[in-house]
Amino acid sequence: MPQDSDYSIPLRFRKMENLHIVFWLFKDISWCMVWRPLGIIMIFPTLVIAIWIAFKNKKFMSEVCHNFAIVFWISANSFWMISEFFKFDEKILLFGLTGKQTAMIPFCIGLLFLIYYYLIWRPRHKNVTETM
Repeated sequence: MPQDSDYSIPLRFRKMENLHIVFWLFKDISWCMVWRPLGIIMIFPTLVIAIWIAFKNKKFMSEVCHNFAIVFWISANSFWMISEFFKFDEKILLFGLTGKQTAMIPFCIGLLFLIYYYLIWRPRHKNVTETM
């Protein structure tokens, strides 16, 4: 019998998370194989489901922060992919950064979510039940 401290994921929700992984893999395989149309199309469902997962878990700050880190990871990864597809990965775009290096911006935003959770939120809420 589950206890209050147990975290369980409803089956329909788990199926959506698993589908998210399928879309993510198709996006990255398309990147590796330089299949531009499929790679670009797969950005949308991958990001939408990642955002949906983050909002569905809004009850737990640990899940929100980790899932928004994933949203920004996918965003950075997708921008990097597009920069390679359209050959601006080595061109200077912003603040002296190349297209590929510009992907560091969303990567770092995702990292900020995790830094906030582990260094600020979690120490101040030690008695709150979390999924961590």
